[in-house]
Amino acid sequence: MSKGDGIYPEDLRYTKEHEWLEVRDNVATVGITQYAQAELGDIVYVELPQAGAAIVAGEPFGTVESVKAVSELFAPASGTVAEVNAALAQGPERVNKDPYGEGWMIRITMADASEADTLMTAAQYRRYVEDEAN
Repeated sequence: MSKGDGIYPEDLRYTKEHEWLEVRDNVATVGITQYAQAELGDIVYVELPQAGAAIVAGEPFGTVESVKAVSELFAPASGTVAEVNAALAQGPERVNKDPYGEGWMIRITMADASEADTLMTAAQYRRYVEDEAN
């Protein structure tokens, strides 16, 4: 699922809290954006929910700890955690190296797949990041 060198892959949806969402057949993969991982710096720990946990759009579902800070992760959609990226427990730096591929965090079975339509497109997110930086 690696997205190559795309800073903001076109096939993903984005939140104002800098999470991304990729939906395939009502299952969504969630992670943080290239921008977020760059702002955080070297990620040293990721705390994620267990499979089976219910998450609610806009609510925290975990944390990411970097050498700079601890930041909450916010759910881009509601549903049930179907899978957690267990590899992040031993190698949290994967989020820095490949945020859209090996650095994914959770997969959720979405309660309502249309929630993805409320999130920003890549172009909208790019503008949002540029405006936030100014």
